[in-house]
Amino acid sequence: MTGKPADPNAARAPELALAVLNAIQNPVILVDAGGLIAFANWEAESFFGASASHLARHDISAFIPFGSPLLTLIDQVRERKAPVSEYRVDLSSPRLGAEKLVDIYVAPVTTDPGSVVVVIQERSMADKIDRQLTHRAAARSVTGLASMLAHEIKNPLSGIRGAAQLLETSVIDEDRALTRLICDETDRIVSLVDRMEVFSDERPVDRVPVNIHSVLDHVKAVAKAGFARNIKISELYDPSLPPVYANRDQLVQVFLNLIKNASEAIGDRPEGEILLTTAYRPGIRLSVAGTREKISLPLEFCVHDNGPGVPADLLPHLFDPFITTKTNGSGLGLALVAKIIGGHGGIVECDSQGTRTTFRVLMPASRGVSEDDDYPKTKGHD
Repeated sequence: MTGKPADPNAARAPELALAVLNAIQNPVILVDAGGLIAFANWEAESFFGASASHLARHDISAFIPFGSPLLTLIDQVRERKAPVSEYRVDLSSPRLGAEKLVDIYVAPVTTDPGSVVVVIQERSMADKIDRQLTHRAAARSVTGLASMLAHEIKNPLSGIRGAAQLLETSVIDEDRALTRLICDETDRIVSLVDRMEVFSDERPVDRVPVNIHSVLDHVKAVAKAGFARNIKISELYDPSLPPVYANRDQLVQVFLNLIKNASEAIGDRPEGEILLTTAYRPGIRLSVAGTREKISLPLEFCVHDNGPGVPADLLPHLFDPFITTKTNGSGLGLALVAKIIGGHGGIVECDSQGTRTTFRVLMPASRGVSEDDDYPKTKGHD
């Protein structure tokens, strides 16, 4: 009787796993139940400024600042036996260096109780400040300009348009094209100023529990009837997601904008596709600047596309006003998205690698839903 042939990859599994971990461009460490660093990949050696063998002889607390939130996250993951992510954790210290502001993901190791895997993503201080609370500073930079433009430009434009209309009745036919051009261009400028005025609206957002899937289905129907009629739009929803605490009309505006951007990026590509996803991400929290408060953002809504991607040099400034890759774009669409989501206490991010671009919106759940609770197993309601 002959047995099954041995899997040639089985013997190499540990070697392959080590190669994969060392290929990851983020620091990855394994902390055992006693707090010792049991493993560190090459990026972790560079990040902590010590070899893996040196790290393995010490407790994790020896390499991070005293009282670091990382230790609390590790204890929380051990207790809850569930992964946790946290943005903007400050690991600055004389040992690690200044301006060490990072994103951290901590997950339990199911086969070794008490052990956790820690993945660190480094962010520059400038990048984090720009990103905090969805580029609110960038949106505010337009607010004063919008108010000024509304008063100082719209009134004169009204006079210019009126004068052009009067001229149109007295000029010869050949010159009427010029008067119509004046009217069209003044209308275009007024439309642009009207769009900018949205930034000066600082009234509180009227929010209620909203079913995000009804919003996305509505936006998809609008898109398929118009600008995305020739593009495949599919969805991958978590049907038991709790309601989001938001303004429904503003969410429609946000996702119409994001899907329109995705469809314009895809253009006439024959295999172009937009994917809408929703998920529950417990443990994702955001620090509020100037306070010790943490906002829980467990609801994740994404718009993925397989267009040409976003240029790397543009990515950090994508939500700034007047930044655009479109020939005739105003650069206000994504800035408005950032303002709306920021007004809801959420964040919006963009990841673009190769031909895959993802706009990720993280938002708080409706009141009464805690990240420590099991979320409702039925659909939310509007």
